Amino acid sequence: MENKLKLEIVTPNGLILSEEVDEVVCSGSEGEFGVLPGHVPFFTTLKIGMLTYKKGNEARFVFVNWGYAEVGPDRVMVLADSAEKSDDIDVERAKAAMKRAEERLKQAAEVDHVRATSALDRSFARISVAERRR
Repeated sequence: MENKLKLEIVTPNGLILSEEVDEVVCSGSEGEFGVLPGHVPFFTTLKIGMLTYKKGNEARFVFVNWGYAEVGPDRVMVLADSAEKSDDIDVERAKAAMKRAEERLKQAAEVDHVRATSALDRSFARISVAERRR
């Protein structure tokens, strides 16, 4: 596995992805970060967003809903609340969820603002990831 990274994405529902890749880019809670083989080890939290990984010249995309990333010189382990490969995202469902969240936010006094904003963020990220399907 020289000059490769083992990328694993795990959710409470099980293993989502386990592949040898060339590069990983994640949405960390402190900003976006990239990982190449030989990276210095670190641990960080992830926010709602897109994880991109490359195999050769091909980029692939995964929606990640919060979590943690453990990075090592030859491995990236992501533990996420939920995750979906771009090909598995139901765009119509994500658009409907976005519309519901926007409607809830219009009723600011009567709604849990944090929950509604998170729902809106998740929907937007899912749609963004789905638009990048390979």
